[in-house]
Amino acid sequence: MGDDLGDEWWTHEGASEAEEETHVEKQPTEKPNAKIKPEKRKSVTEKTVKAKKTKKNEQKECIITQKKEIEDEKSTKPKRKRKKTITDVLSSSEPKPGCPADLQSLVTQYFSDKRSVIEQEELKLLDSCFLSSNDLTHTLSSYLKQVCPKWSKIQKQHTEKSSVVLLIVCSSALRTIELIKQLTAFKGEAKALKLFAKHIKIEEQVKLLQKGVTHIGVGTPGRISALIEKEGLGLQALRYVVLDWNWRDQKLRRMVDVPEVKLDFMKLLENGILNGCKEDKIKIGLF
Repeated sequence: MGDDLGDEWWTHEGASEAEEETHVEKQPTEKPNAKIKPEKRKSVTEKTVKAKKTKKNEQKECIITQKKEIEDEKSTKPKRKRKKTITDVLSSSEPKPGCPADLQSLVTQYFSDKRSVIEQEELKLLDSCFLSSNDLTHTLSSYLKQVCPKWSKIQKQHTEKSSVVLLIVCSSALRTIELIKQLTAFKGEAKALKLFAKHIKIEEQVKLLQKGVTHIGVGTPGRISALIEKEGLGLQALRYVVLDWNWRDQKLRRMVDVPEVKLDFMKLLENGILNGCKEDKIKIGLF
């Protein structure tokens, strides 16, 4: 019995020691397994960050491509052309002196939708209704000396109040003053009167016309037409109507290129000027 116990003891003791060694050796192998888990988490977080970055980059690329598409669409769309103004047309072309045909076409165009065909025919003026036109070489005085060679005699014969012999029509008050200054070499002892609306009441102009004999009237078509309508200015002594046709303002517009002035001018022609021309009492000159 003693031998059996001895044999079993050492075998069991060796076995227990082996089990303890295996138990001790297993512990370090379990520790690295526990450390693997946070490594897996790190890889997950890195993947999510990368995914977010790629999404942001994709969004930025989408926005950039959309902007490029919009810019391409804008560039491909045809640009609206700016309408040419009178200034653009005139600045690119050389100024040409006016002629009777220019006035006649203006009258025909204006009355085309206001008068019948028969009435439009009646508005046409003969060549005998016109004075010679300015060829852009004359001053106002030299032009008037050419078209009114007997001015000194006509001036002395004129004795009627509230009427003028010569009427000069221009676009503005400032232009009126300029033209009156240019008349010095031509008018002699003749009296010239300013006929525009700026700072001058129409009643004052009527009184001045009634007060004494006026030979020359210089003014705008709107005020001249208003004076004729109020019977402050009569046409019984009128023989010459000179239009400031070729002069251009800072925007290169002539008198008939400004819409409101053009409208007043056409009214003035209707208020007796055209009829006087047809009756061979009035002649028109384009300066």
